Amino acid sequence: MPKSEGGTETVPVHPICHRAIHAHVSNQQLATEYADLDVLRAREDMRRFLDWIANKPPDFYAPTRRTRVR
Repeated sequence: MPKSEGGTETVPVHPICHRAIHAHVSNQQLATEYADLDVLRAREDMRRFLDWIANKPPDFYAPTRRTRVR
C-alpha cells in the first residue's frame, strides 16, 4: 500500500526507476495489482525499461515520459 494511503512498508528504489514506475502505474494499481515486485517487473513496459536501464551507470539520469495512467 502506498505511504500516501497509510502504508508503512517501503522498498528502496533508484530515483529513475521510481519515476518510471509512477509514469506507468497509479498508486492504487501499485497497492492492488502490483504489490509484488515480480508482477510489476513482468509488465511489458516495465520489462522494456529494466532491459534498457540495466547497463547504465548508477548516476545515469534521463527525463521520464509520463504515460496515461488508468
